[in-house]
Amino acid sequence: MPELPEVETVMRGLAPVWAGQRFTRVVAHRPDLRRPLPEALGQRLTGAVVTRLGRRAKYGLVETDRGDTLIIHLGMSGRMRVDPGEREKHDHVVFETGNRRVVAFNDARRFGSLDLVATSDASNHPLLAGIGPEPLGPDFGLTLLQRIFGDRLAPAKAILLDQRLIAGLGNIYVCEALFRAGIHPETPGGQVTAAQLKRLQPAIPNVLQEAIAAGGSTLRDHAAPDGTLGYFQKDFAVYGREGNGCPVCAKPVERIVQSGRSSFFCPSCQPPLLLRRKA
Repeated sequence: MPELPEVETVMRGLAPVWAGQRFTRVVAHRPDLRRPLPEALGQRLTGAVVTRLGRRAKYGLVETDRGDTLIIHLGMSGRMRVDPGEREKHDHVVFETGNRRVVAFNDARRFGSLDLVATSDASNHPLLAGIGPEPLGPDFGLTLLQRIFGDRLAPAKAILLDQRLIAGLGNIYVCEALFRAGIHPETPGGQVTAAQLKRLQPAIPNVLQEAIAAGGSTLRDHAAPDGTLGYFQKDFAVYGREGNGCPVCAKPVERIVQSGRSSFFCPSCQPPLLLRRKA
């Protein structure tokens, strides 16, 4: 599923196509994706001008001059295809703008979604309500990490994946950030040391920013709106590299399963600290 860098890449790719443009035609070719599409979606968007494009956590946001916000969730296979030419089977919603550009929301698995809500109430939408601070925003820092790790018994990886605590982090980039900070993914939050938290604080935004600069990670379906594939996967230190040598110490990367998800780590650079007291 696309994580924060992939969604950011998509929204940045849409900005030069949609920003300041009027939707001249919006056509839904099916009534639903993961959930039913908003009632009268085409009618409500046609004629509206895009005033802002952004992102919140793993959701794309498109604001219009009608006071509405389109919330885009790419799901597992969703893509925004710019000027796609002939319509493909899974181009479920097609947007046309006054600059004669066409964008198709393509979603083969239909786990994505489109919601249209009042901009003034968007933060209260079920998809966005209760989400924690942005890891690339001004509220993210060492103080926040110290607070959310605290004396928690939950594993460090589970804490970072909790969207109520930090917004937008997913499996790939949490594995990479924990590696950079030298934290074993199973270490209870309360046993993560002060020194490790100091390393984790820059590691999270750094890995996200590097991934965004690389266009995200293309493991299966992700592509920028112009069709460009991300290439950050070439720089993975541990994710998906079970059995390969750690880039720091050359020891084989290992994999465990936590809550049904694979966690990749270096047993030498990220040794288990389950019994170690917090420094």
